[in-house]
Amino acid sequence: MSASSRIDRVELHEFTYRAEGFGRDAHGALCCEPGGVQTISAFCLVIRTEDGLRGEYCPMHSGKNPAIAAQVAALAPRLIGQDAFAREGIWHALRWSQRHLGAVGLSAIDVGLWDLAGKAIGQPIARMLGGYRDRLPAYASTVHADRNGVLSSKEAFAEFALACRAQGFRGFKIHGWGEGDPREEAANLLAVRDAIGPDMALMIDPACTLRTFADALHLGLACDEARCFWYEDPFQDMGTAPTAHRRLRERLRTPLLLTEHVRTLEAKVPWVQEGATDFLRADPEYDQGITGTLKTAHLAEAYGLDVELHAAGPAQRHAMAAIRNSNFYEVSLLAPGRRNPIPDIYACGYSDELTCVGADGCVQVPTGPGLGVIYDWEKIARSTVCVRTWPA
Repeated sequence: MSASSRIDRVELHEFTYRAEGFGRDAHGALCCEPGGVQTISAFCLVIRTEDGLRGEYCPMHSGKNPAIAAQVAALAPRLIGQDAFAREGIWHALRWSQRHLGAVGLSAIDVGLWDLAGKAIGQPIARMLGGYRDRLPAYASTVHADRNGVLSSKEAFAEFALACRAQGFRGFKIHGWGEGDPREEAANLLAVRDAIGPDMALMIDPACTLRTFADALHLGLACDEARCFWYEDPFQDMGTAPTAHRRLRERLRTPLLLTEHVRTLEAKVPWVQEGATDFLRADPEYDQGITGTLKTAHLAEAYGLDVELHAAGPAQRHAMAAIRNSNFYEVSLLAPGRRNPIPDIYACGYSDELTCVGADGCVQVPTGPGLGVIYDWEKIARSTVCVRTWPA
């Protein structure tokens, strides 16, 4: 590593991949569809320096990738000439420049810079963060329920939950039907609890589909009966109204998990101060990278709250390894008889499939330098539709 590691090139590789066995529900969420195929957009960011260093990152949130890629492209020119190790300064500057947009595009850039730094010194990001655990307790998080005969009934959900428990998962989270029928969701939740027994953690995420406070309360009372570990993003305020959730929290025993849809660190503070949630949500791909995720975790820690990381991926694993106040790694989005609908782009054996969890119910934090994963660039190139570079 030289004294000067100025960024001299940024590449944005946009590609597509196929998710077989999937369709979309009325809200556009992925759900199982026998014979269905979805072509999904993705991208991989590469940051290079004048002294030959390289950082890479491919986000896993496929549904949001086109919007995120556009923000990355808007920020990329501002990286040229910057010190690649000045992550904090870059983070603040780029965050300010996208203050009207939630700075989501900063997320991939920040993770890419962490990957570059780790590779430069030959250390995994988790070690750079002070990580102290290399295996993370995991829960299985389903795709959304369907009407196509796969995850389409309470019996099907119960059977899949049992299969996940047998695989070793310590928890199971339900993503229900897009119609937001609280009675159907409650019946499904209680059936799954009856099937798996009392020892496996159970969660539910209606994904903001319940229409009214009364609907959210109905399902929340079922969460109490099912002894849920948490109740996530219940109703159609889109998970952005702390006052409404404080009122809901006052009537339930089940802890609430909110702020997945709340962008920026400062915007999460009122949720804590108003007592509107029991867990904060953070995500390296939405919350301004690993830097932003750690800031959120420390905010929660200062108030005695836990923070749960959203979705699966190597960035999530490295961040969680250094966060004391976090309980579960989310292996999403799982369904019986299907690959996880995220890009299959690794040449190193890294996996977030159903089989990634060990007999101890945990997943491994990658141990290689940086993110600790090797991308299959030949596979990415075969599906690439556009490569944008800066300088052009």
